[in-house]
Amino acid sequence: MSIEEEIRALEEEILRTQKNKATEHHIGRLKAKIARLREEQEKRTASRAKKGKGVRKSGDATVTLVGPVGAGKSTLVSRLTGARTSEDPYSMEITPGILQHRGAKIQILDVPDITVSGDALSAVRDSDLVLLVTEPYGGQLDPYLNRLYQSGVRLNQNPPSVLIRKTSRGGISVTSTVDPGIDKGSIEAILREYKIHSADVLIRERLTQERFIDALEANRRYIKAIHVMNKVDILDPDELEFDGDVIPTSAVDGTGLERLKDEIFERLDLIRIFMKPQGKPPDLDEPMIMRRGANIGDLCDRIHKDFRQRFRYATVWGSSAKHNGQRAGLDHILSDGDIVTIVLEK
Repeated sequence: MSIEEEIRALEEEILRTQKNKATEHHIGRLKAKIARLREEQEKRTASRAKKGKGVRKSGDATVTLVGPVGAGKSTLVSRLTGARTSEDPYSMEITPGILQHRGAKIQILDVPDITVSGDALSAVRDSDLVLLVTEPYGGQLDPYLNRLYQSGVRLNQNPPSVLIRKTSRGGISVTSTVDPGIDKGSIEAILREYKIHSADVLIRERLTQERFIDALEANRRYIKAIHVMNKVDILDPDELEFDGDVIPTSAVDGTGLERLKDEIFERLDLIRIFMKPQGKPPDLDEPMIMRRGANIGDLCDRIHKDFRQRFRYATVWGSSAKHNGQRAGLDHILSDGDIVTIVLEK
């Protein structure tokens, strides 16, 4: 029996099982079995994809586009980056381009259909942000969202707030800071499927069985996503009303593209740091691009491997400083737009 057949048989067993308190543990164990089989399946897919043609990551971050054929993904990549993409909607090539925005260089990948291409799925798993691209009268996202979920990608989710520490004895001990939403029997049944018979489990959020399984799986990828409704130029003006989480764009007339660029920059948690050499004006043309939460030490590491070791102090102007020209150490957290001078030991 193939892995896919095993998964299908387990899913059918879940559907046949009456759901009640008495069967919760059994269903949890079946879901855990499916998760382990899917992980094995994805390992094989990833292994085959590595033998294919991949694209080296470059720039400050990587963004991939996912969605049905005909949504205008390739044209959108061309408008954002200037890259020449394939005119064949069924092309199996991954085409890279670079979006330059607010001083950042962001790699944008036009990938094949992830439901049929392992290389494309691997590229999405390795990316920092996913654009879910649809068009007003086109196909649905569900097949693509399902494929991503099956591969271990969790869009717009944080990792489960669960700590599992294996112990040598004592059985399963469960403590929680909130109503866990899942009973100890289900937890024990799922852990047994992962051959964990003794552990301390700390739960800090209300869970489903699926979320608890996610906490056990090593292949989960938590990636931010933006829903882009492309081709809005074909709509009448009175049809241009969308949910606040959807960004309407047109790769033909440029509608919404500047907003999309800004949203990409923000959702990637990028910040700009402008360097100021001692005694000279700051370089406001080419900022250092860092991730939100970065500190002076991270900035030193980015500039040169010796800077942290030779560091004396930094001077900071901007919103992260208590006052302009504040002297700061390696642990000082930076903000977007800060101007920084780093003083080193000679």
